[in-house]
Amino acid sequence: MARPSSGVLISVNGLGFPPQNLARVVVWEWLNEHGRWRPYTAAVCHHIENVLKEDARGSVVLGQVDAQLAPYIIDLHSMHQFRQDTGTMRPVRRNFYDPSSAPGKGIVWEWENDNNSWTPYDMDICITIQNAYEKQHPWLDLSSLGFCYLIYFNSMSQMNRQTQRKRRLRRRMDLAYPLTMGSIPKSQSWPVGTSSGQPCSCQQCLLVNSTRAASNAILASQRRKVHAGNSNGTLAVRQSSTFNGTALWAAGTGPAGGMAKMEQVRSPSGVQVTTFSRSQSAPTGTQLPGQNNLNRPGTQRVAILSTRASIPPGVPALPVKNLNGTGPVHPALAGMTGILMCAAGLPVCLTRAPKPILHPPPVSKSDIKPVPGINGICRKTKKKHLKKSKNPEDVVRRYIQKVKSPPDEDCTICMERLVTSSGYEGLLSHKGAKPELVGKLGKCGHVYHLLCLVAMYSNGNKDGSLQCPTCKAIYGEKTGTQPPGKMEFHIIPHSLPGHTESKTIRIVYDIPAGIQGPEHPNPGKKFTARGFPRHCYLPDNEKGRKVLKLLIVAWSRRLIFTIGTSSTTGECDTVVWNEIHHKTEFGSNLTGHGYPDPNYLDNVLVELMAQGVSEANLKD
Repeated sequence: MARPSSGVLISVNGLGFPPQNLARVVVWEWLNEHGRWRPYTAAVCHHIENVLKEDARGSVVLGQVDAQLAPYIIDLHSMHQFRQDTGTMRPVRRNFYDPSSAPGKGIVWEWENDNNSWTPYDMDICITIQNAYEKQHPWLDLSSLGFCYLIYFNSMSQMNRQTQRKRRLRRRMDLAYPLTMGSIPKSQSWPVGTSSGQPCSCQQCLLVNSTRAASNAILASQRRKVHAGNSNGTLAVRQSSTFNGTALWAAGTGPAGGMAKMEQVRSPSGVQVTTFSRSQSAPTGTQLPGQNNLNRPGTQRVAILSTRASIPPGVPALPVKNLNGTGPVHPALAGMTGILMCAAGLPVCLTRAPKPILHPPPVSKSDIKPVPGINGICRKTKKKHLKKSKNPEDVVRRYIQKVKSPPDEDCTICMERLVTSSGYEGLLSHKGAKPELVGKLGKCGHVYHLLCLVAMYSNGNKDGSLQCPTCKAIYGEKTGTQPPGKMEFHIIPHSLPGHTESKTIRIVYDIPAGIQGPEHPNPGKKFTARGFPRHCYLPDNEKGRKVLKLLIVAWSRRLIFTIGTSSTTGECDTVVWNEIHHKTEFGSNLTGHGYPDPNYLDNVLVELMAQGVSEANLKD
């Protein structure tokens, strides 16, 4: 099978540069919490390259090219991505690939996740898939890259070799990644506009500019303190939030076996400086994991664990977090100060991180009231009783109309032309469902092979409903795979931020751990249920009560939760939220899951509608 084109990564002051006079495609990547390098889109990479040409030590405001990345800034000097609202920092790198590979041609391979949206593969996997596709291989084994998946090009699907679960994949054309030759000159100004040479006037860049001036003053002050400490036999040690909370120690921080005493100095901005004098052991030359060692997922995890092991006992590894709004330091100033001090090799330990207010003050039982207009205060779901399954072909035929003269376009399920046979021919056989038959869905009018719709239905929940894979229109009553549990709801005498005129509806979900059923990813295997009971909050007003009624309908249809992989912890076979957002912070909105949020109730109504739960269900 095809191998990926090797990404050449040469480090020069933290930036990778290709050999002189050698054309390379540039792909910027960030390190996620699972130790895997994830590529930015081609448009974002072009934007980063444009800024890099002007100032190799400046900052890149990602929101200027992608609105979804508005909170993020890349500091090119320290090679870190900084999220302004949470203060989270992640390493980034500049990687190079052959111009004839997938990124050079603008080809992106993606797989369909549990949210029915598309996720791009890591760049090395994307290149491997494209190489096999160009050589017309019928299938591809990804085990050589550390993944237990098989890629089938005829059906455009990905199969887990252990669980036999299949997912759709697709190949699409996008903007080609930027091309470069040789090293890139540095500019004299920071930051600069894309064309005029003048600083950008957007709000984010103005904030970054104002931050730099204040940060430089702090840096100068800290350098004087560190220099004075070194002259008195004290050795400064750098502590940063690289790898999301782990400390990285600069190489050569002291002689082997040297003794140091830890001291802390606080700057006027509230930044703690950690130093070691020679009375206890200091870290001795622990080398940072090289970027070339992080090309494989397994190696990345080992590198991160070895980094954590290098932290001396008793020294806390604190992530850089934004400070509370009531503190003396502006959150953005605190975060950017952390980036610049790390880049200068100075110690960083930003304190007074804000804590979310998850729960209301204690409430007595006598103050808890039922929600008006809703019977009872509790709903339970039991284990699903499997009924005699309906014939998949009969279910599909109920919602489609036969098309005698199909259009000459692709079936978006099998990616074969509609005028030819289905890609599932030979893989799936049903009486009457001939591979060349084509049908049109009644509501939305999208056209597919009948056999492809039968295959899609057979691979789903098989509950008698069908969902269009193109527009997500739902035919029938959609049900989910939520495990058995209990949902409670009542009114408490406290108000949410932004809703001071009303009391609060509290929802309590409780799902115990158990064994997966036949509708789950791994039948017969245990699943975990972390963080239960989970408390959620709605304002006690007309719209809040309507949302509660619809959530009760979604709960009865088993749509609130599902079993899958946690996007927070990476844990598999655990209970996770299922595309219907809830507010779990009572008195703050630090994580984005709290109040005030003036658009939340409208947004959750749209999400419920996408699951087939609407006001029409309340009338029924």
